[in-house]
Amino acid sequence: MRVSANGIGLEVDDQGPPSGEPVVLVMGLGMQLTGWPDELVADLVARGHRVIRFDNRDAGLSDGFDHLGVPNLAFAGLRYALHLGVQAPYRIADMAADTVGVLDALGLGRVHLCGASMGGMIAQHVAAKHAQRVKSLTLLMTTSGSRRLPQPGLEVRRALMSRPDGRDPDAVVAHLTRLLRLIGSPAYPPEPERLRRRLQDTVQRAWRPAGTARQITAVVADGDRTPLLGAIHAPTRVIHGDADPLIPVAAGHDLVRRIAGAVGDFVPGMGHDLPLELLPRFAAGIAENAARA
Repeated sequence: MRVSANGIGLEVDDQGPPSGEPVVLVMGLGMQLTGWPDELVADLVARGHRVIRFDNRDAGLSDGFDHLGVPNLAFAGLRYALHLGVQAPYRIADMAADTVGVLDALGLGRVHLCGASMGGMIAQHVAAKHAQRVKSLTLLMTTSGSRRLPQPGLEVRRALMSRPDGRDPDAVVAHLTRLLRLIGSPAYPPEPERLRRRLQDTVQRAWRPAGTARQITAVVADGDRTPLLGAIHAPTRVIHGDADPLIPVAAGHDLVRRIAGAVGDFVPGMGHDLPLELLPRFAAGIAENAARA
């Protein structure tokens, strides 16, 4: 289903009973709505929730921004390192406005909001600036963006900036497999054939590296969200793996300290992914946090 949100077209998946308490899932960098596993959605629906997931701008089947060009990521990174302002084609705040636009398009008032990685950054903006729309907030493997927090290692940063060895789907799948194995959960490695099928389906649905580059620039330009956190009053649950090489677990502890009343679920052996074995734990955590509201 396609909706008009914040003046752009976004692809939306809406499951569960229309009368159920709505849970809105916001996905991370370069990922599509299908990055939220069907098993997680089904679990939340079985608990009586209406579950909405959508493709962010510049990802999946939603509107792209190719007319804004491809940013120079090395230059943006240098300006960030030098504490200079970073210009981005759009901002995380714009993506937060997209999220609120989805709520408006579906006629949703207050929702249980869950964001993963970059989606958690978007969710922080929504919960702080549109508090009246957020009943509860779940933040998965994300960060405030504070410069005081540990950063990903050189190997991870290089992998994020690397490109596939070719343009054919097999090369893209191989590239994504290498990346996900690097940042994934050491205690919960994915079954190789299941991972391959999921990535093949993902690439077949959409492969938009230029959009991912623009999203990276939006993340870098957003900087430190710590000043926003004091304005978050919704019941908040922070879920983070203690083996996350992309956003180290210190970021999760930082969010728990800075968001009033937040509770943490720190998962041994979890990296920067959504392992099949942990999906029941995530669904239970989202539902329990929703019940706090």
